[in-house]
Amino acid sequence: MAIKMIGIGDEGKQSLLPLYEKWIYESEILIGGKRQLSFFPDYQGETVVIEGGLSSLVERLGSETRNVVILASGDPLFFGIGSYLSSKIRLEIYPFLSSVQLAFAKMGERWQDAYFASVHGRSLKGLAQRIDGKEKVAILTDLENSPNKLAQYLLNFGMTEYRAFVGENLGGKNERCRWFSLEEMKDAEFSPLNIVILKKIDESPMWTIGIEDEEFCQRKPDKGLLTKKEIRTLSLSALHLKVDSIVWDIGTCTGSVAIEAAKIAREGQIFAIEKNEGDIENCKQNLRKFRVDATLVHGKAPEGLETFPDPDAVFIGGTAGGMEGILDICCRRLRRNGRIVLNAATIENLSEALHAFMERGFQTNITLAQISRSKPILNLTRLEALNPVYIIEARRKEGEL
Repeated sequence: MAIKMIGIGDEGKQSLLPLYEKWIYESEILIGGKRQLSFFPDYQGETVVIEGGLSSLVERLGSETRNVVILASGDPLFFGIGSYLSSKIRLEIYPFLSSVQLAFAKMGERWQDAYFASVHGRSLKGLAQRIDGKEKVAILTDLENSPNKLAQYLLNFGMTEYRAFVGENLGGKNERCRWFSLEEMKDAEFSPLNIVILKKIDESPMWTIGIEDEEFCQRKPDKGLLTKKEIRTLSLSALHLKVDSIVWDIGTCTGSVAIEAAKIAREGQIFAIEKNEGDIENCKQNLRKFRVDATLVHGKAPEGLETFPDPDAVFIGGTAGGMEGILDICCRRLRRNGRIVLNAATIENLSEALHAFMERGFQTNITLAQISRSKPILNLTRLEALNPVYIIEARRKEGEL
């Protein structure tokens, strides 16, 4: 017999079809959160409260022969327990309206073109680049990541073009719906059960791939440490980034590569490390300006890399003499089909890198980028050369682990 999972609204029994209520009372075991179970104080069978992880529940249900109903909030397949449980056990799922449907109905707006995110039991990390520029964003919150904390987070990245709609206790007797500016939302009080919808009311700043060098905060007067626009664009292409890539940027300096990588790998994760304290501060400013929420570590690689998850792509802009140690970790931990891109400005570093990659079972492609930019001279134009850079793209040889 298949286990039934039934979605329920904030108003409890009143949200259920009569058939669903009949199934609940005919069951022998009723499983759900404390709030869902409280709607059925007269239930005669065994009740099981869902607490903590779901693995123990899956194990129990795998051998259960009695008639079971699981209660879930709203639509169990929308950031709910239904998606996990249905991948482990056989379920018949009967959803109720999701909080997103109810919220957009209260707003009187369509929602098929909205972007959906959840920070319920999840970190806010990376949310900035995921939602930047989206017209409408629906965000599920929790007690920790409340509308107040969300507002402060968005303000930190200057996302003031958004106005927020907050729906609390949707469908219940204590339902309340309000509009806020982010400044207002930062200081307001909310019920724990809420959803936030961001609506863009003004233009967002937009940056295409190949952000102009002058846009980045840089160390002055020594500006040569920035990965130049043309080299940056070629290096990003060589990284073969996907929308969900995990990216390391080693020797990030101003953060220019990490920032542009985040614009491509919006649903992924960006990790950057830099040894120079002054560059770290510039990088922080650039991350805020370009709305990238990367993990930034102040340290000299390879120390610190052990805290990063295994990467799909690694960019190495500088090794500060520690190439062997850095490549040991990067080559060992690179995920399947991943790429390492190393920029070398000297023939000696090129030779060292090629030898190191070969020793570790990696094959390489090399591009020598010799870029010249136009520069006015009186009423004429000449070309001024940038320093040549070797762009080394490395990946594991076929058959290598």
